[in-house]
Amino acid sequence: MIEQDTLNYNRIAEAIEYIKNNFKQQPDLDEVAEKVHLSPFHFQKLFTDWAGVSPKKFLQYTSIEHAKSILKEKQATLFDAAFETGLSGTGRLHDLFISIEGMTPGEFKNGGEKLHINYSFAESPFGNLLIASTTKGICYMAFAKDEKDAFDQLQIHFPNAHYQQMVDMMQQNALYIFTQDWNKLNQIKLHLKGTDFQIKVWETLLKIPMGKLASYGIVANSINSPKAARAVGSAIADNPVAFIIPCHRVIQSSGNFGQYHWGSTRKTVMIGWEAARVINNG
Repeated sequence: MIEQDTLNYNRIAEAIEYIKNNFKQQPDLDEVAEKVHLSPFHFQKLFTDWAGVSPKKFLQYTSIEHAKSILKEKQATLFDAAFETGLSGTGRLHDLFISIEGMTPGEFKNGGEKLHINYSFAESPFGNLLIASTTKGICYMAFAKDEKDAFDQLQIHFPNAHYQQMVDMMQQNALYIFTQDWNKLNQIKLHLKGTDFQIKVWETLLKIPMGKLASYGIVANSINSPKAARAVGSAIADNPVAFIIPCHRVIQSSGNFGQYHWGSTRKTVMIGWEAARVINNG
């Protein structure tokens, strides 16, 4: 079993390297499968199990990351970005950005300059936090030891957005989560940007009940990607909305609480606070 896992790992690693090195040629499933000496059907299943996404999605993610670097660092035109990424035209580049980034290439290049974001600082049982919202919902929430640093981090996510420091109903509804029933979570609207895999992981975290914990492996199994615990960990680390998307409820399989973006001590306190609330509520 261990030998087979090692063989499969080596095949997937080889496939990933091949895609990364040849994405400009946009290789199809058959071509990559042939390189690792597997049938397309077997390769598709094996790759998805280990990487957490299909080979096609991985190729798309690789392509769009390259396009993003060109648009951001070289200030290239959309045509140039599509050409250098190996896409047939700006139409395919546009569709790829809409599918994965939730915005057009032009909007990405402009750093969200047409996006209007309200933000405010609020107290929570676990310290001061910054919460930000668009007209569609909460787009960012993070614990803020230093308000200036917290706002700088928000601006990194949306560098050219228009900001206004004010509290709105989106934020108020979200902050009720610290004082009201967790089951009212559906009243909170989120406006998130992420890959399909990240969104899938974040949706799974929302299903972990208050007072309960899950391991990275359990989360990976829940999204039918049992070999992708490490990728799940990366998606959890990229969670842009603290507490509401409860990444603090994911621990190591050993029972160790593990690390947390906003501090392992805060994570421990949050887990204990939620457990106490569940007990007190019967």
